[in-house]
Amino acid sequence: MNKLVKEITSREKDFAQWYTDVCLKAELMDYSDAKGFIIYRPYGYAMWENIQDYLNLKFKESGHENVYMPLVIPENLFQKEKDHVEGFSPEVAYLTTDNNDTEEKLIVRPTSEVLFCEHYKKIINSYRDLPKKYNQWCNVVRWEKTTRPFLRGKEFLWQEGHTVHATEKEAREETLLMLDIYNKMGEELLAIPFVTGLKTEKEKFAGAIETYSIEALMHDGKALQSGTSHYLGKNFSKPFNIIYRDSNNQEQFVYQTSWGVSTRLLGAVIMVHGDDEGLVLPPYIAPTQVVIIPIQSKNEIVQKITSNLFQKLEKKNIRVKLDNQDKSPGWKFSEYEMKGVPIRIEIGPKDIEANEATIALRYSRERIKVPLTKIEDEIELLLKNIHEKMYQKALSHVEKNTHTLTDFSLFEKTIDKGGYIKMSVHDDAEEIIKDNFQASARVIIAEPLLNEICPVTNKKATETILFARAY
Repeated sequence: MNKLVKEITSREKDFAQWYTDVCLKAELMDYSDAKGFIIYRPYGYAMWENIQDYLNLKFKESGHENVYMPLVIPENLFQKEKDHVEGFSPEVAYLTTDNNDTEEKLIVRPTSEVLFCEHYKKIINSYRDLPKKYNQWCNVVRWEKTTRPFLRGKEFLWQEGHTVHATEKEAREETLLMLDIYNKMGEELLAIPFVTGLKTEKEKFAGAIETYSIEALMHDGKALQSGTSHYLGKNFSKPFNIIYRDSNNQEQFVYQTSWGVSTRLLGAVIMVHGDDEGLVLPPYIAPTQVVIIPIQSKNEIVQKITSNLFQKLEKKNIRVKLDNQDKSPGWKFSEYEMKGVPIRIEIGPKDIEANEATIALRYSRERIKVPLTKIEDEIELLLKNIHEKMYQKALSHVEKNTHTLTDFSLFEKTIDKGGYIKMSVHDDAEEIIKDNFQASARVIIAEPLLNEICPVTNKKATETILFARAY
C-alpha cells in the first residue's frame, strides 16, 4: 500500500480523525498560525470555485446581482435588531487598534443583515425601486470555541443573499426559491440528497420569522446543516426604518429575506462520499474530472496519443490533467485516488497495440477497457453515470438511516445507531431530547402526524420533526 494511503486513519475506526487526515493529505487545506483559521489550498479552493460558478449562474438567472459590503459593522448598528444581536453576541469579534481614530467599537461581520439594511434604507424610496435582490461572496468571522476544517471555524467563506420586497407573498416566494436552488445544487453538483424543511422556533436564525434549512446526512450518521434560507418579514425593516412609498403614495415597510451556504459544503462532500483511500469526488464539483496517466511516459507514441487525447477532452470542456511527472504509475494512481479524481485513464505501449485504454473509476474501483477511438464520447457518458450513481448511493444511505418512531423508549437505542429519527411531538419534546440525548431538531417535516399524543411529553402532538445528532 502506498505511503500516502497508509497515513489515512480508517473511516470506520475513527471518523473524526479520518476526516482531518483527508483534508490534509488530499491537500484541501492547511492550518494557519492563528488558531481556528485555515488556509484554503488550491485543490480545496477549486472545489469552492465550482460551487460559486454553479450558484452564480442560478442567482443571475433568477435576477440577483452580486455586491460587496464592508468587513466591519459599527456596534450601534449591529444592536438595532434585538434578537439578532442576542443570537450572535457570544461569537462576535471586535476590531481594536492602537490608534484612537474611531468613535465607537467596530465588529468584524459575523453576517451582514444590518449592513444591507442600512444601505437599502438609503437607496429605496418608491415601489419602483423594488425588489432589490443582492448577493455577496465574502468571509465572515464567528469566534467559535471548537473548530474543525470547513465545518466550523473562526473564519469561513460563504455567499449571503439579502433581498427586499414590497409584499409578504413575494418575499416568501423568494425564501422558498432559494431553498429550491440549494436543494438542486445538492442533486446536480454535489451528488448529495438534502432533506429540506422549516426550522423549529428554537433553532431558527436570530431575527428571522421563519428559517428553512437543507440538511445532509454524513457517512457516520450525523446530520450537517448545509445551508439556510430565512424569511425576515419586517423584523429588520422596522428598526432600520426601510420604507418605500406604494402606488398610492402611502409609506410602507419592506419585507426581507436572507439566505446562504458556506465552505461547510466542502466538508459535506468529503464526509458523504469519501472512503479509506481518501476523497471520492462527484464529477461536476471535482477540480480535475479526468487524469491521463501515460505508462512509459518517455515513449514517443505514448506521448503523442496521450497528448492528443488531452487536447480532445479539453476541447469538450472536461477538466482534464495529463500527468507527465517523472514518478511511477503506482505512485500516481495512489495520488489521484487520494484526491478523488473521478476517472483515471491509463495508456501504455501495450494498450496502444491493442487500440484501447484502461479506465479506472474512483467511486466504484471498477476498471474497464475502452477503444481509443471512443474515449471522448465514453468519458462524457461516464461522468454523468458516475454522478447519478453517487447520488443514488447517498440517497440510499439517507433512506436506510431514517427511522420512524412512535415509542420513545426506543429513542436512545435508535439515535446511537446514527441517522434521522422522525417523530410527531409536542414543542416541549425538543429540549428534553436535546438535554438527554444530545440530538437536535433538524427540520419540521410537512407530513401528517404519526400519532395524536406526543410520546415524549404525553401532550398533544403538534408537528413531525426529524431529529439527529449533528455537526
